[in-house]
Amino acid sequence: MRKGVEWMERHQVALYIAGLSLGAVVGMAWPEVAHPAELAIHPVLALLLYATFLGIPFGRIAHAFRDWRFLSTILVVNFVLVPAVVWLLSRIVAHDQVLLVGVLFVLLTPCIDYVIVFAGLAGGDEQKLLAAAPLLMLAQMLLLPLYLWLFVGAEFVESVEFGPFVEAFVLIVALPLVAAALTQLAAARWRIGRGIERVVMGTMVPLMVATLAVVVASQVASVSAQLGSLLLAVPVYVLFAAVMVPVGMLAGRVAGLDVPGRRAIVFSGATRNSLVVLPLVLALPPVFGLAPLVVVTQTLVELVAMVVFVRLVPRLLPAARVLASGSTTPVS
Repeated sequence: MRKGVEWMERHQVALYIAGLSLGAVVGMAWPEVAHPAELAIHPVLALLLYATFLGIPFGRIAHAFRDWRFLSTILVVNFVLVPAVVWLLSRIVAHDQVLLVGVLFVLLTPCIDYVIVFAGLAGGDEQKLLAAAPLLMLAQMLLLPLYLWLFVGAEFVESVEFGPFVEAFVLIVALPLVAAALTQLAAARWRIGRGIERVVMGTMVPLMVATLAVVVASQVASVSAQLGSLLLAVPVYVLFAAVMVPVGMLAGRVAGLDVPGRRAIVFSGATRNSLVVLPLVLALPPVFGLAPLVVVTQTLVELVAMVVFVRLVPRLLPAARVLASGSTTPVS
């Protein structure tokens, strides 16, 4: 099983593209699958988020308060600098409210799960990202409505029916979050809990593939005429990833963080929380039917960017090697 999980993790980008393609082909060839696929979204997404939240170290929340320099930097980057960058880049799609809303939902929320994996591969400080994850989750849920009000307007916020919105949050975000916390508690005490934790976390990639497939299959037929406009979101996502690398590097340098800390800040600023906001976007009124695909598109662009960043960031932020003389020289 371990070898299978490792293989899926190595080939996850290709598998995600395959899931997306399968959903598109099935949805276009058999439009009647849209309804059952839509019914399957919430259960599959709830399982995916349960597996995702298992990676959040709930027992380490107190540790997040120990390194205030790192914590303040990651909060400033994600909730001060990122919104400024997002507002500027979102002008590219500001003429289309559906695209704008989808872009804002996904780019204003920092990633809390696989960012830790990619940052670790690039030599970033995984432990500090793990400790900061619960605070990032809480902050984005509190600040997202405020940013939407500022960037889209009070009219949009007032037009959203919060009943389905709250229901989606409780059933697909809050309950998996609580279940993940209880699983971690059980894993700390009993062997069966540890077994459940390992098995569920090993299903991350196939659950992501299934989520992409059912989301696209449920939406693609009804929004196929608008898919051309979806391409406008791609340059926004590419530019965002490119811009956040120097922004994160500069923020880490100003804060005086060490190299692993700076690399972690770069990855946190560049990766977004598409899995958590997807159920919230799916709960929007029918007029925003294209918005879920806008969010899914960001996921695919970001995964490709992460593969590049794993090699690029260590070169941009090389570690210091101590020489025999006691001096240091940068190495990648």
